[in-house]
Amino acid sequence: MEKFTLLRAVAAPLIRENIDTDIVIRIERLVGATSKSALGRHAFESWRYRADGSENPDFVLNRAPYRQAQILLAGRNFGCGSSREGAVWAIQQQGIRAVLAPSFGDIFFNNCFQNGVLPVTIAEATIQAIAAQVETDPAKNLVTIDLAREVVTAPDGSETAFHVDRLRREALLEGLDDIALTQKRSADMAAFEARDRARRPWIYAVET
Repeated sequence: MEKFTLLRAVAAPLIRENIDTDIVIRIERLVGATSKSALGRHAFESWRYRADGSENPDFVLNRAPYRQAQILLAGRNFGCGSSREGAVWAIQQQGIRAVLAPSFGDIFFNNCFQNGVLPVTIAEATIQAIAAQVETDPAKNLVTIDLAREVVTAPDGSETAFHVDRLRREALLEGLDDIALTQKRSADMAAFEARDRARRPWIYAVET
């Protein structure tokens, strides 16, 4: 999993409430032969493309410089709806590394951490203020997310603190999934097992 430490990038405003996972990625794209790496072009498909398959020029991620956005500025309850990890895969393959929103769908929020995408919960008013700054010159007015400091810096330099669970923060900073994070503590687990084996040897007895 790619490490997430400090990200300074173009931020795309998509500030709509209740954007569900079916909007993020349609279910038919998650079955059959579509590979995970190919999901990016299908992210927000019903908004990005017209009925004839051409791009919708009004959709934010179809416009420069938002095509290169790595940060999404979103509305309340982003990623609600059905529990499909493919929603995170799709935005990740689209190039999004972090989503700022006032709130998230619980399962989507958890899936982000499993895939190296950082979901940041901050106030709606703050997101609106950042979006207003970005929109004046999105190529220059970049947003910075510093996970080590747990701070979002707006284009004007103002900072907003956020909080990430300690273990999840550690995993993202080091680029570790749950298994790798657990393996980091293999010495502690072995020491516990040795102490427990000495204290309760009958638990470890092998039947012959």
